[in-house]
Amino acid sequence: MPSSLGTALTVSVFGQSHSPAVGCVVEGLPAGMPVDQDALAAFVARRAPGNDPWGTPRREPDLPRIVSGLNVDGETCGAPLAVIIENTNTRSQDYSNLLDVPRPGHADFTAWAKWHGAQDVPGGGHFSGRLTGPLCAAGALALQWLATRGVSVRAHVAELAGIEDAPFSALDNSVEAREALAREMSALADGRRMPTLDVEAGQRMIDAVMAARAERDTVGGVVECACCGLPAGVGSPMFDGIENVMARALFGIPAVKGVEFGRGFAAARMRGTENNDPYEVRDGACVPRTNNAGGILGGITTGAPLLVRCAFKPISSVMVEQDSVDLASMEPARLKVHGRHDTTAVIRAVPVVEAVCALAVADALLAWPPQE
Repeated sequence: MPSSLGTALTVSVFGQSHSPAVGCVVEGLPAGMPVDQDALAAFVARRAPGNDPWGTPRREPDLPRIVSGLNVDGETCGAPLAVIIENTNTRSQDYSNLLDVPRPGHADFTAWAKWHGAQDVPGGGHFSGRLTGPLCAAGALALQWLATRGVSVRAHVAELAGIEDAPFSALDNSVEAREALAREMSALADGRRMPTLDVEAGQRMIDAVMAARAERDTVGGVVECACCGLPAGVGSPMFDGIENVMARALFGIPAVKGVEFGRGFAAARMRGTENNDPYEVRDGACVPRTNNAGGILGGITTGAPLLVRCAFKPISSVMVEQDSVDLASMEPARLKVHGRHDTTAVIRAVPVVEAVCALAVADALLAWPPQE
């Protein structure tokens, strides 16, 4: 069961929802980089459920512990860097009724079809959202390295339960739009409860999530992420393009069902004269005036902000009875999910999307940098 990504910067994720720990091994970070472990822990903590009423009651401290890869001065030493996050609050008995009856919407059935009952069932095993903790730890390290290169990454809840937030000012590449985008990304760093640009829209989202929870249901949405500071020329054509690398990584986040860049599917309804980004000379350099391409052409960065959106399906663990099948007898069965679950994955997924995008961008910078 390979669970790794990257070419020059590789990440392997290990563990299960109810195993003693989850973690990751990161290889390829440049040696000599000071690691801010407090910032690492703070980033990982952003995906924790906290005390919000729409989140899972499962409380985990999620304290990342680096067990290899640093020298005595706290810098990367070139060796593989391993991070462990202990699981301290598991209740495997909540999943005893799932050993033979798969939950609709989850990977229970497909895991059974592949491993014939040897898979780890409680909490979803290796398919659990718990594995996004190590992804955040690896991404936090990538973000620290990217910061030394002047590259920043930020995401927000663009849509939740059908309610839309204001979009990033990233489809325009004018000086004014780039200044507005910088302000928007900075505003999201204030630790707001609902990571939206429009606070009022964020409150409406909270109300919609709580309404779904009251009805024992769940909701999905969209996370939008922008990456600024990448020079033109990063990436590779065909199968190693920035979209390819990033989309592959993003689809590794549980519940992601769609990824689009720039105008995305909306470009299919535009004419070429509308979708093309004209070029102009700015400060002696050729730059696109608009950014419908989302900062990427031919798999290579244009120098404009990189813009990507991820669609998240509703959480599959709904608290109502559903139809399923008893795999032992191959007879129809009814199933009601027990355990502790979120009402939506979208809010806690914001730092996960940032982490995965940072890993993909850092990998591309290391593997396919602009040629001198």
